Amino acid sequence: MKYILSLLFSLLALPLLAQSASDNTPKEFTIENTVSKFNMDGIDSTEVGYQFWFVDKKFLDGRTLKMSVVEPHKATHEPHSHQEDEFFFVLEGTAEFYLDGETTTAGPYASFYCPPNSMHGIRNVGDTELKYLVIKKYLDVE
Repeated sequence: MKYILSLLFSLLALPLLAQSASDNTPKEFTIENTVSKFNMDGIDSTEVGYQFWFVDKKFLDGRTLKMSVVEPHKATHEPHSHQEDEFFFVLEGTAEFYLDGETTTAGPYASFYCPPNSMHGIRNVGDTELKYLVIKKYLDVE
């Protein structure tokens, strides 16, 4: 009976395994490697603030979750395009969203979808820090 229960448990656990993006070996997900907590020691400084990768593109097939923090009246970069689509979600501050020549302004709890190959951007138009999440799946995972 123990053998059958062990075998059933093993078979049921197989769907919980995924392929690692870098070497196609099975990756087991545990509470330790699936929870990411913000820590100032883990930030990457930028010219206009900082970013923190909760999930980087090597964790699982290119899917990412990053928080960007931008100083007042600045932008991380000019509008640009790439073949991946992308989502922004504002946590704090006032953002100006740019999409294919048009702009709009929004505050906390606003989202912005950027279709593939669109000219898009986000900038801080407020007097306080802009904090937003970036959700993207990179096609090139190397």
